[in-house]
Amino acid sequence: MKTKKAGENGRFSHPIPFIAGLLLLGVAGAMLLFGGTLFNKPQEVAFDQIPQLGGETAVVQLPTGMGLLAVGDTAPVFALTDLEGESITLSDYAGRPVLLNFWATWCPPCRVEMPELQKAFEAHQDDNLAILAINQAETRAEVEPFFAEMGLTFTSLLDNDGTVGQLYGASNLPTSVFISPAGEITAVHRGALTAEQVDGYLESNQ
Repeated sequence: MKTKKAGENGRFSHPIPFIAGLLLLGVAGAMLLFGGTLFNKPQEVAFDQIPQLGGETAVVQLPTGMGLLAVGDTAPVFALTDLEGESITLSDYAGRPVLLNFWATWCPPCRVEMPELQKAFEAHQDDNLAILAINQAETRAEVEPFFAEMGLTFTSLLDNDGTVGQLYGASNLPTSVFISPAGEITAVHRGALTAEQVDGYLESNQ
């Protein structure tokens, strides 16, 4: 009479490798689902991962020991390079309302927000609104095609080492800072903006 060995009849004699295999499959599935966002900057993000537009007004804690960046404070001056290689300073826009938008191409809500900012930019041409989209730690080669594909015509600046983002406490992306023609901070908004929200902020600051 033949004696059956352990593991015959479809049973697993060593369950540990089998369980480990299932765990590896689970991790691989998670990486595919989230597009790499668990580990690195995603290069492509599915639309259904993008949260609703919205956000909130907030006071931002500066990491530089300057205290709180709050409504009524003078906006810190900075100088950055635009996509044409020109040096741009905040002082260049003195006397104009300015919206600083801290963002990145890999940021899902930033991607959805950009057409809204373009809409607001076009709607407020008579108000001489300046929108400075301050990209965080990406290169011109990454930002320029994105702007071209989206048809964005406002100014993009490259904050290569994130210094200005840190100065303004932009620890979350996107973060938007509204600055009056007098150079005072009038609002800080965390999260994606709609064109209507931009309208509201500008109207309340007149």
